[in-house]
Amino acid sequence: MAYSLLNKLVVGVSSRALFDLSKENEIFEKQGVEAYSKYQIEHENKILKPGPGFNLIKALLDLNHVTNHEGRVEVIIMSRNSADTSLRVFNSVAYYGLEITRAVLASGAPLAPYLNAFNTDLFLSAYEDDVQRAIDSNIAAGIICNDGLTEYDQKEGISQIRIAFDGDAVLFSDASEKIYQEKGLEAFEENERSQASNIMEAGPFAKFLKTLSNLQKEFPGENAPIRTALVTSRSAPAHERVIRTLRAWDVRVDEAFFLGGISKRDVLKAFGAHIFFDDQAVHTKAASEVVPSARVPYLSQKEDDL
Repeated sequence: MAYSLLNKLVVGVSSRALFDLSKENEIFEKQGVEAYSKYQIEHENKILKPGPGFNLIKALLDLNHVTNHEGRVEVIIMSRNSADTSLRVFNSVAYYGLEITRAVLASGAPLAPYLNAFNTDLFLSAYEDDVQRAIDSNIAAGIICNDGLTEYDQKEGISQIRIAFDGDAVLFSDASEKIYQEKGLEAFEENERSQASNIMEAGPFAKFLKTLSNLQKEFPGENAPIRTALVTSRSAPAHERVIRTLRAWDVRVDEAFFLGGISKRDVLKAFGAHIFFDDQAVHTKAASEVVPSARVPYLSQKEDDL
């Protein structure tokens, strides 16, 4: 009988999201694929340092050792590397004891066509084109930030995975944000006030949040190994529609921050996020200085978000 990925939390992660490949990527960009391949093969026994997605992936895999939840999480390396240059990544996976056994090695080809084939719930990559195509295929995906924190220490025994989300254009659609972009804050607040009882449309991460919420419900209250937070620049009166939407979705958000334009950076640091998802580079760049962050390319052009 074939191995099934149904009823599992499936996370696809690129090698650059999992490990620190900044030097190797610089070789690729400046000297080309041949020099990159040669370097990787020559250094395939040199263990890579953890990257921005490492602690999140390790903590998610640790859920498989929670009683009655064995095998609930499947992590798959999804990389544009070739099989010939992938040994260093697999050697590093083995070194850190990560229980990852499956991989997609596309040799430079787009990865998006394979995401649905593996029932992927979340895709993390440093390559924007793959992430954009994943979003276009209704899969939660983020461009991992590699220009913030420079050291990602291996953290042992994370007792609770902490995941933070922006609101508009991440959990929710961009409909309200477009009003803000085109007509300004006053028009946005009036729209949200008049539409407070109308549920917002789902954004690219709504399904992923619901999956996490369903997993949380399998654990008693505060003992859930996953804790989520909504960190949004919305404030009253635009908060009510958010609360009613989450209630209608029957999803659990453990903490909510309606910041009204206050920087998200310090709040995320205090929350201790293992990953933060936002659609605006201005926010992910600042946040990535204190917590791992990923940009969600839901909108092509905008100056600010909510």
